[in-house]
Amino acid sequence: MYNANKPNLDELPSSAQLIRSTIVAALVAVVVLVTVILPAEYGIDPTRIGSVLGLTEMGEIKTQLAEEAEADRQMQYELQNLQPGKDQSGLFEILAGLFISSAQAQTAGDGWKDTISFTLTPEQGAEYKLVMEEGAVAPFKWVVEGGAVNFDLHGDGTGGQSVSYEKGRAIPEDEGEITARFTGYHGWFWRNRGKQDVTVTLQVGGNYSELKRTY
Repeated sequence: MYNANKPNLDELPSSAQLIRSTIVAALVAVVVLVTVILPAEYGIDPTRIGSVLGLTEMGEIKTQLAEEAEADRQMQYELQNLQPGKDQSGLFEILAGLFISSAQAQTAGDGWKDTISFTLTPEQGAEYKLVMEEGAVAPFKWVVEGGAVNFDLHGDGTGGQSVSYEKGRAIPEDEGEITARFTGYHGWFWRNRGKQDVTVTLQVGGNYSELKRTY
């Protein structure tokens, strides 16, 4: 049997070499963190290298979409935890929005069941959802006048389920169809990140029982 030769002590790295290698590895990690990870994940670009490589925009998109998803989750939590006897002015505003949206909804002559339009001021958000059964399909189309919006197309189930279908940043229009993965509320959260008011027009059709404004 062949046994490997025992290494000579002179061939092993010295303590000074190990320390130097550790320092170099740490410096490389810091450089990667500052020039790649921070711009790509959080939109933080102290060296401006991320902007040159296109990483900063990626990080800004992730950060904005995460903020909007968190705002939507917080809104859902507040709705679920409203109790009788407490100040429910926020609930009244939402209900008022529902009545307004119902009044604005129109039966379109081109095959759409509902058509609504609403205005978003800078940094304002809005959410509309369809009440759908599992497996139901709802075609849709929305267009923005005066700019573009960030959006999150998602669903919340009556049994606590949640799903994200599609997200986008600075989008002027979109169309397609929603296939409900479970029974519940499926729809869009939009936010105007621009500096001017925009008007969003949404058209929906297919299999759903109600269109509601939920935020």
